[in-house]
Amino acid sequence: MTDLATLATAAKAWPFEQARLIVERVKKTPKETVIFETGYGPSGLPHIGTFGEVVRTSMVRHAFRVLTDDKIATKIICVSDDMDGMRKIPDNIPNPEQLAPYLQHPLTDVPDPFGTHESFAHHNNARLRAFLDSFGFEYEFKSATELYKSGAFDAALLNALKAYDEIMAIMLPTLGEDRRKTYSPFLPISPKSGRVLYVPMKKIDAAAGTITFDDEDGEEITQTVTGGKAKMQWKPDFGMRWAALGVDFEMFGKDHQPNQSVYARICKALGAEAPINYVYELFLDQNGEKISKTKGNGISVEQWLAYAAPESLSLYNFQKPRTAKKLYFDVIPKAVDEYLSYIESYHAQNVAEQLENPAWHIHAGHPPKDLTPISFALLTNLVSASNAETKDLLWAFIAKYAPGTTPQTHPFLDKLTDYAIRYFNDFVKPTKVFRAATDKERAAFEDLIARLDALAADTTDGEAIQNEVYAVGKAHGFEPLRDWFKALYEVLFGVESGPRFGQFAAIFGVRETSALLRRGLAGELVKAA
Repeated sequence: MTDLATLATAAKAWPFEQARLIVERVKKTPKETVIFETGYGPSGLPHIGTFGEVVRTSMVRHAFRVLTDDKIATKIICVSDDMDGMRKIPDNIPNPEQLAPYLQHPLTDVPDPFGTHESFAHHNNARLRAFLDSFGFEYEFKSATELYKSGAFDAALLNALKAYDEIMAIMLPTLGEDRRKTYSPFLPISPKSGRVLYVPMKKIDAAAGTITFDDEDGEEITQTVTGGKAKMQWKPDFGMRWAALGVDFEMFGKDHQPNQSVYARICKALGAEAPINYVYELFLDQNGEKISKTKGNGISVEQWLAYAAPESLSLYNFQKPRTAKKLYFDVIPKAVDEYLSYIESYHAQNVAEQLENPAWHIHAGHPPKDLTPISFALLTNLVSASNAETKDLLWAFIAKYAPGTTPQTHPFLDKLTDYAIRYFNDFVKPTKVFRAATDKERAAFEDLIARLDALAADTTDGEAIQNEVYAVGKAHGFEPLRDWFKALYEVLFGVESGPRFGQFAAIFGVRETSALLRRGLAGELVKAA
């Protein structure tokens, strides 16, 4: 075992905790390839919670590879449940009325309302794959429709037919009295309408591999469960899929937790060991409601990536996965700056500390260096103070503060300037509320202007400037001192708080900051707003 693997055996980060469970599983039942699975329901447009499963699963997979010195092959498979019948029409798609005739049809048979793919499922599957590819994930995409129709599930389906009574004994106690009367773990596809049928079975023939049921028009039909002519109800499907694909690890949201034991028992009934599971909390929208694919609430992947780097999204998924977190636009700046903070601290840590750092897990053990000398919050303040509409003006300030820093030497920072301008204009600017300074604040502002004017014009020492700001606040009796900084940000930026004022002044320039303070005192910022 390498030194890194040895250190990893004691690492407390949650991906290592899960990876160690998989290591113990493989010790008991050795296999050539360890399978990590994540599922996707393409009934609505993809959202961040769905993709979070792949982000997190990839982190567990990497931790497993480190623990085993990469001597055991691993694979992530992403399965889309695209053979499910469309139970309702999503309310966030164009021309929803055109899908009405396709209710209960497999999603791969439902036309694409966006007109870009052969079916609604193909459209949403493409959205999923495009996102995963943009992250550079290693995965194999699998369509449930293709798995059913190609025969990949045939052996497991025939086993399920043989274990029909055992599966029913597992399922029936979980159902209401009325549902028990008509329940079947198999859902035949009508040979006439093409719809997924929720009908009771009249006959089961395990030897022939067939089921008998009444079609929608009342005609008795006998057909095989293989070859895509039937699928399983979602709970039995979970366990069947684990058995058929040899899954060793799958995580899912807390909404699946009540059924976790049902999935596992069905998998066992089919002769396989259920995988290691990790249950995470669900993302909530800003109103505290569960994010829904069909509602389209919360933030979409495309929306997050319009304002922040994908690594910040990985961090948001890494942090406290078993704690419910609100997912809306206000969390983006904090996620970006926390990511930058972890990157900065990583390179000063020893190896054991690095294994606990989210940056290690986000970048599979190889975090980058020197991304940016300036935080996202500072950039948005620069946009505000300079009225920057393009990043060229921001780069003029950056070049003065950090000579030699260019878009070519710091491409991440170059992207960050675009994000900052866009985020400021869309979310910060509309909410700004400027105010005039009070008499007490006015005296402090004038004192700070005098102190800044006394500094050399090319001063870029943020700490030295910050000390002057502190001194002014204390000299003018601000207690607590945060009231002084609150006044600065409310008068100058129209917000209640922000990053360290000294560093902002160092980047913006001490003379420019003095001029901004004078504009605040003159009431120009209130008038401009």
